[in-house]
Amino acid sequence: MNAAAARASTSSGLSNLPRGLLNHFELFNLEPAYAINGAALEQAYRDLQALIHPDRYAQAADAERLASLQLTTRVNEAYRALKDPVQRARHILELRGVDVAFETNTQMPTDFLMQQLELREELEGAVHKKNFAFLDSLRSNLSKKKKSLEAEIGQRIDGEQDYQGAVDPVRKLMFLQKIDDEIDAAYEAIE
Repeated sequence: MNAAAARASTSSGLSNLPRGLLNHFELFNLEPAYAINGAALEQAYRDLQALIHPDRYAQAADAERLASLQLTTRVNEAYRALKDPVQRARHILELRGVDVAFETNTQMPTDFLMQQLELREELEGAVHKKNFAFLDSLRSNLSKKKKSLEAEIGQRIDGEQDYQGAVDPVRKLMFLQKIDDEIDAAYEAIE
């Protein structure tokens, strides 16, 4: 295949992609649902990456290389968002016109906030005592709470279409993910 034919075959890949703004689900040709088909997402991601990856456009015109780079960035961002339970829920809620207000609304039920303070204190104590077993236990308990919230979010979004009712569990899940990140940092601090 000559260089012109190679450019033509690669450029047709970018020109066949839909232009305009697609939501994350449309980008991967998936139904917007919280309970996402992970295998279908993975396959759609790989298929898109194979089509638009910048390496395929190394010899293409500047505009095509730039388009490939922009599309690759967009696909990667959408993929990461759909893989993450909080970001996936947030995206669905935004599509339905519901503002989760992560940045502006930090009000949470008092009992939930007290649990977060206790978890952080326990985490701090585990780091101070270099207690890996306690961190493992904390992570296990946190994982169960996260799974429970994810099930509740899935029921609210997919089962009931109660998008406003999904806001609080999504916000709680966001808080628990932050604590999970802090547990990761605690493991590193102890090592």
